[in-house]
Amino acid sequence: MSRKKKSASAPLPTKADILKYVAENPGKLTKRDIARAFQVRGSDRIYLKQLLKELIAEGALERGFGRTIATPGALPRVTVIEVTGVSFDGEVMARPASWRHEEKPPTIFVKPERGRRLRALGIRDRALARLEPNNDRGDTYSARIIRIIESAPSQILGIFREGLPAARIQPTDKRERSEFTVAPPDSMNARNGELVLAELLPARGGRYLGLKPARVVERLGDLDEPKSISLIAIHAHGIPTEFPGKALRDAEVAVAPELGEREDLRSIPLITIDPADARDFDDAVWAAPDDDPKNPGGWQVMVAIADVAHFVRPGSALDREARRRGNSCYFPDRVVPMLPEALSNELCSLKPDEDRACLAARMWFDKDGRKLRHAFTRGLMRSAVRLSYGDAQSAVDGDADSPAAQHAETLLKPLYGAYAVLMRARARRQPLDLDLPERRIELNDLGEVESITVRERLDAHRLIEEFMIQANVAAAETLEAKRTPCMYRVHDEPSLEKVEALREFLASLDLKLARGQVMRPELFNRLLAQATGSPHFELLSIVILRSQMQAYYAPDQAGHFGLALPRYAHFTSPIRRYADILVHRGLIRALGLGADGLSEEDAENMAETGELISNTERRAMAAERDSADRYLAAHFKDKIGAEFEGKISGVSRFGLFVRLEPSGADGLVPVSSVSSDYFDHVEAQHALIGRRTGKAYRLGDSVSVRLAEANGLTGGIKLELLSEPSRLPAFLRNAPRRRAGKPKGKSGKRQRS
Repeated sequence: MSRKKKSASAPLPTKADILKYVAENPGKLTKRDIARAFQVRGSDRIYLKQLLKELIAEGALERGFGRTIATPGALPRVTVIEVTGVSFDGEVMARPASWRHEEKPPTIFVKPERGRRLRALGIRDRALARLEPNNDRGDTYSARIIRIIESAPSQILGIFREGLPAARIQPTDKRERSEFTVAPPDSMNARNGELVLAELLPARGGRYLGLKPARVVERLGDLDEPKSISLIAIHAHGIPTEFPGKALRDAEVAVAPELGEREDLRSIPLITIDPADARDFDDAVWAAPDDDPKNPGGWQVMVAIADVAHFVRPGSALDREARRRGNSCYFPDRVVPMLPEALSNELCSLKPDEDRACLAARMWFDKDGRKLRHAFTRGLMRSAVRLSYGDAQSAVDGDADSPAAQHAETLLKPLYGAYAVLMRARARRQPLDLDLPERRIELNDLGEVESITVRERLDAHRLIEEFMIQANVAAAETLEAKRTPCMYRVHDEPSLEKVEALREFLASLDLKLARGQVMRPELFNRLLAQATGSPHFELLSIVILRSQMQAYYAPDQAGHFGLALPRYAHFTSPIRRYADILVHRGLIRALGLGADGLSEEDAENMAETGELISNTERRAMAAERDSADRYLAAHFKDKIGAEFEGKISGVSRFGLFVRLEPSGADGLVPVSSVSSDYFDHVEAQHALIGRRTGKAYRLGDSVSVRLAEANGLTGGIKLELLSEPSRLPAFLRNAPRRRAGKPKGKSGKRQRS
């Protein structure tokens, strides 16, 4: 692109200038930092943004966590590291805890601490460290420990294997490559093949020689027992399950606050609307027509949220454990909560007819859904009734037999009236409208899979969702206006690479995404509208979803692309998300609502905490997904040889992923098992294309498969393909191809590449 001219005193930077500056200032640089360094202001920022996009597209720079910019493979000055071992010279070695590149991560040598009482680091321990590149030791770094943030698990979940002279435990965690030995006195008489929980025993003489010893502390029964499934996922992903004694004691002795200086909201008939099987209720809602004559057709809405910050004080044992967990994790048979049940299911749960402390947002909207103003208050509320989504919807729809029928006129219809005007504003805002089916695994009394159903999306769900969004926006706006640190929920616009890949794919469906236009959610909504009713609609929805960036937490406001909002924070679920607790504390501090607001330590550690809780969120998602996979594999283990209909849900160079109908279980068809042709992976078309026939298997294709294997331990399902590939349109047959497999020897058999 042509380079503009500025004043002689501050010329606009060239690409070389930017690359030099980024290299000389390793760390968490953002576009704002670069603009400030080169004194780029006003409309020239558009030029700088385009320049950075080009450098990223060329591979000279890369996007890091939280919209940061760095040279490819460079590590920030402060980051989380994970200990990997000890060198021959006795130096503790580590690697970056988050490494997204294909090449081997750089080695980090941990410097010994002097004058500080830090415990010794062990393998898989994690710590926040300050890094310095070792210019004389190749691509390595030296690290100074700031604080230890996560310890290697002292417990092992695995399969007990009998043997002499000692038994062994085979870990279920794929990251644990070695087995553990168990002496007969330490076995608890576990049976061969039984799932056990064990604890690592201390090393004799301070060093382990050979396999590490362990002691069985709990026998969990046969591997095939349903309760084992979630436990494997929980331990495989290192999700904490035991609360420290101090945190448990603090939760158990906590008492509900008196009214005191709180606003008395007990006369307002706030209600909770949640899933039928919910156990904790952290949000309640109320709505009524606005009685201000200057706002005809307008509405007043209140969203009251459990005042978790009153019980979880900064720096307390409860606070440290909540921050470490980051969030609650939900499995088909259990919940691993962020807070002890004495709080999550009792004092912080907005149960009907019980006084509960809350932080409430009052919001006023006009007849078109525009927010006129909002205010926050710290109060004492009393929930009028607890309803499920289904009961609330059936009552509003006129079902006289609904358990909620008596509340339809007085409580529910005003909520739906306010929701109607909010939907007008939502239609103008045009957030990303992806409504993909969400499946739910339902268990019987024995913990076995009874059914797999698609969650019904009702207006009751959308109503609560929209009320929560409005309260979250109000929280972010208040903290920004008060110049108080805020933990934002950030969702970046799709990267150039993902947009270009999407554009190529759209061309195969005869759809266009023009270059040069500003990316907005409504562009994707138009594409979906064009495909409505076509066989490609679900396929297009999946591809658009995969083109989106992953949301994260950060103290820098960067907007939420998917919701089409310039600022957004999580305020409405403090029982299950630590980010929400920080937002509550920020509001308490900003508005002078108490002495337990955001602490200086909270404020100083916002960036570190944002990265930590973003990682715990991803950890929970992976564990929940693994648990679901294992439940589904266990459900299918007695159906080997059965035939199913499904759709191709993923295409890779090593095979096809097929989602079985109606269960939603995903299985793999290895490319090596497809013998009808030699197939190349054409990534842009999400397809495997045969070299000889030109026929293809593409994402979204309907296929018939046979179940070949279902492994409950790993959650893997292996399928055999019964359907033949379909013929591609002529203009796609010569698309560039990347080899997915090749002939093996003279026999012509396939091998995986």
